[in-house]
Amino acid sequence: MVSINFEKIMQLRSILNLLIVNQKKNQKNYKFTANHDGFSLIELIVVVLIIGVLATIAAPGWLGFVNRQRLNKANDVILAALQEAQREAKRTKLSYSVSFKTESNIPQLAVYQGTTPSTWRDLGGDLEIKPEQILLGTNLNHRNQINTASPYINYASNYNADAPQTITFDYMGNLAPKSNNNPPNTNLKVVVAVPQGVTNNPSNLKRCVIIKTLLGSMITEKDAQCN
Repeated sequence: MVSINFEKIMQLRSILNLLIVNQKKNQKNYKFTANHDGFSLIELIVVVLIIGVLATIAAPGWLGFVNRQRLNKANDVILAALQEAQREAKRTKLSYSVSFKTESNIPQLAVYQGTTPSTWRDLGGDLEIKPEQILLGTNLNHRNQINTASPYINYASNYNADAPQTITFDYMGNLAPKSNNNPPNTNLKVVVAVPQGVTNNPSNLKRCVIIKTLLGSMITEKDAQCN
């Protein structure tokens, strides 16, 4: 919903009143011998001012709406990838994983069976999301293991042989043991966020998928719940 800036509207009203008064004064100084169609310069200036003020009021709301829609779509892709891996693990009775990385500022993911992903796909490839429009992060530091160090959510991290950005499901679709074969953590998070300016720091606008239980149940959350 676009918020209305009443202060700017009042300023616009004052400008319009001033322009109308000046126009009436100027009209008294002219003698018209015939009717003239069209717009006066004052009227054109008023229209331009109205358009400018309305654009200033509407732009932040529209940008926020676009960013929210972009995050919602990216989060849907992440949820679908995790559900696909869980479904394939149950179907094939084999462990399936989803790995995440950021390469050249492009968030990527891979769904695969085994220990190494063979094919990566851009998170925003089908969504027309350009590089640096979203950040991808997780709270993982090893497979199915939560990172307890600061920062809790690690953005723009790269995949490596130890699969620090990997979530794995076992043959029953449950969370598989950690890489050191200990029981997995729960509340595993995969987060997408709008960056602040040109930095890699996330804004408060976030969406995430959280794997809540050992059975692999998933929920989606937003903003503060994704920290």
